Amino acid sequence: MEQLREKQLAWFKQLHEHPELSYEEFETTKLVKEILTGAGIQLIDTGMATGTVASIGHGSGHVVGLRCDMDALPIQEDTDLPYASKEPGKMHACGHDFHTSTMLGTALLLKEMEDQLPGRALVVFQPAEESGNTSGATILAQSGAVDEAELFLALHSYPHFEAGTLGIKEGPVMASVDTFSVKLTGVGSHAATPHKGIDPIPGMAALILNLQTIVSRCLSPFETGLVTVAHAEAGNTWNVIPCDALLQGTVRAMDQRVREKIKAAIWRMVEHTAATYGLQWEIEWGEGPGPVVNDERLCAVAREVATGLGFVVDRQEDTMGGEDFSEYLRIPRERPGLFVRVGTGGGWANHHPKFIADPEALYPASVFFRDLAIRCMERGTEG
Repeated sequence: MEQLREKQLAWFKQLHEHPELSYEEFETTKLVKEILTGAGIQLIDTGMATGTVASIGHGSGHVVGLRCDMDALPIQEDTDLPYASKEPGKMHACGHDFHTSTMLGTALLLKEMEDQLPGRALVVFQPAEESGNTSGATILAQSGAVDEAELFLALHSYPHFEAGTLGIKEGPVMASVDTFSVKLTGVGSHAATPHKGIDPIPGMAALILNLQTIVSRCLSPFETGLVTVAHAEAGNTWNVIPCDALLQGTVRAMDQRVREKIKAAIWRMVEHTAATYGLQWEIEWGEGPGPVVNDERLCAVAREVATGLGFVVDRQEDTMGGEDFSEYLRIPRERPGLFVRVGTGGGWANHHPKFIADPEALYPASVFFRDLAIRCMERGTEG
């Protein structure tokens, strides 16, 4: 036990010092593969340049998928950690170094008892969770490497719980993530003669305000959705009315039906607002991962396992953040999943330059996922 704790701490520090961005996780992948093959663990080819899948167990029971992500963020670290990032402008600000070290520990713990496992584990070390619409999960799930998994388990560091606390909650726990880009085209003119052109800026301003009514007036008060315009751009000087205007933003929803309703409302609102102001319009829509929905029976099993190990179990907070873990729950077929928040303390939110994760939580989290995986091998989603 103590030996694995020390190894996990060393892996965690090494990964934190050398973060790699989405689809660039070459050294991270090399380290992961060296650790797994060094323990005699079989690897499955995913066809991807980074990431891997470990296969553990020979039992005839259920096949359980366990997933972690490995990529870092383009953020300059601002912590006093002795193992702070050595890569300028890159940082593990979302805890993926913690996730990887945890699942490495889980894989080794499962390997130690491989001959006694009632089923099999497919442990996924996924690249490019932070890549937006070019999701690493989508590519890996479509690769066929994890088709046998009957259910999936995943973790995420949570700075607002101390080490020793797990967040487990039924139903939607992460939102879908879509992006939109709207171009409004008018006719440019001199700012002193606006009547000789068709100004796209008033149309853009109206559209920004109109989009904010979708959640408040197009959705039921009992439905959860979000529309955020995060970028607006038009013109480049003070005395010229531009030809076009651009606005970009994101749509989040906790339910697929609501997701589709918001998309339809945006299309309708853009078309009619543009017509009102005499503008041409174009929309580019980026469909990202869907909502992450936790299976109720898996939540019950996870609570039982966590309580038995002495964890404090809390309900994770609702969030409109997104996670491509949802892709494993729909590709190549629908299957149940569980997304667990692992308390890592620190207080600073994910994606903040001061984000830290307490490595004391590594080994206990590995033990939890080992025991939970074994329970799921025995019973599947039946609890």
